[in-house]
Amino acid sequence: MHSTHLLLEEPIRMASILEPSKASFFPAMTKIVGTLGPKSRSIEVISGCLKAGMSVARFDFSWHDPAYHQETLENLKAAVKLTKKLCAVMLDTVGAEMQVVNKSEKAISLEADAIVVLTPDEGQEASSELLPINFDGLSKAVKKGDTIFIGQYLFTGSETTSVWLEVSEVKGDDVVCVIKNSATLAGSLFTLHGSQIRIGLPTLTDKDKEVISTWGVQNKIDFLSLSYTRHAEDVRQAREFLSKLGDLYQTQIFAKIENIEGLNHFDEILQEADGIILSRGNLGIDLPPEKVFLFQKAALYKCNMAGKPAVVTRVVDSMTDNLRPTRAEATDVANAVLDGSDAILLGAETLRGLYPVETISTVGKICAEAEKVFNQDMYFKKTVKYVGEPMTHLESIASSAVRAAIKVKASVIICFTSSGRAARLIAKYRPTMPVLSVVIPRLKTNQLKWSFSGAFEAIPYCQRSFPYAR
Repeated sequence: MHSTHLLLEEPIRMASILEPSKASFFPAMTKIVGTLGPKSRSIEVISGCLKAGMSVARFDFSWHDPAYHQETLENLKAAVKLTKKLCAVMLDTVGAEMQVVNKSEKAISLEADAIVVLTPDEGQEASSELLPINFDGLSKAVKKGDTIFIGQYLFTGSETTSVWLEVSEVKGDDVVCVIKNSATLAGSLFTLHGSQIRIGLPTLTDKDKEVISTWGVQNKIDFLSLSYTRHAEDVRQAREFLSKLGDLYQTQIFAKIENIEGLNHFDEILQEADGIILSRGNLGIDLPPEKVFLFQKAALYKCNMAGKPAVVTRVVDSMTDNLRPTRAEATDVANAVLDGSDAILLGAETLRGLYPVETISTVGKICAEAEKVFNQDMYFKKTVKYVGEPMTHLESIASSAVRAAIKVKASVIICFTSSGRAARLIAKYRPTMPVLSVVIPRLKTNQLKWSFSGAFEAIPYCQRSFPYAR
């Protein structure tokens, strides 16, 4: 298996690039997170997504109610039984997200150089002149000249479906803005993002806590995507909250870095979180375009060296409406893998996109090709050097196991574990073959009944999901 893995530094026959890729028993080791929604919630479509390579289903509570998501989850369970492919469940919180409320769901046309007012009065009807928002503190957070971005949920950044506003003045609780480009906002939910503006909303809102303690507990979620994580304390508070909810104390917390504040506290957030999601959509608004790639490479390197999984978002936006990605998007997916990303998160592409199954399949194929030219030898040496000496006994065993597996050209690494720590360390060194973990259940009792533990560890391992991404 190792022989099929090339290095970009080696000469590659250009004609060989056109040769069909060889079929593999294992899919791409880079995981794909699919957001389930209107276009991807039927048993048929979810089954297609699972077969195409989706290994984590994301449920975003920024929109719709728990009953709607429960129905989708039941369809996911049916699809898992039908396809015999396991899939983890990720709950994505709302967090400090500002939204424009459009109860009528009528399309709103905004013209460049016109004036629009943002008001916290949600009772008002949304129009081209007035946009109600769900946050009453915006007028205190902004000043003249600040930039505000509004787009459809999981917006694409298209200049025809999302709009840039510049704050003109503040009148009481209202914010008067000048529209910088013409656009049409369609749908019931638009996300509002203030560029480099600190918003005084909690990271884990009361609504989030209610959803987690009901829907999350009921369905024993595998992962919690903590939106708008800005400080390490946000993660600690979320973990403390989960610890009081029975089995959810084992739920993995992925900190979502979405703004400058989270970027500034990245190192301490990384220490506390189980994984990191690089939300390039919102963060791309806060950062100058020429700095986005630098953040991605630096953040992925830090995650790799810490042995924490990193997830990259916003890679094939155009596939929301098109069957093929652009050349730049295809290259972006591959570069994310080569930079060290453990998973690709698809949002609008699968939630409301026209081709959810094809999108997952295409991204998976690109990831698989990129993995073939990933320089594992250089990565291994870099990681060992970073860890330094003396290594812990477990880290030494994990790194040696990876090196031995590569030398003998093993097809798979099988790891027996109870807590998952050994599997995580093996994955940290990114072997060129899959890591399959056999979870040893632990028998425990509360003096009234006996029970086995290990389900939370077993599900991600069996499917080689991205907590132990390789």
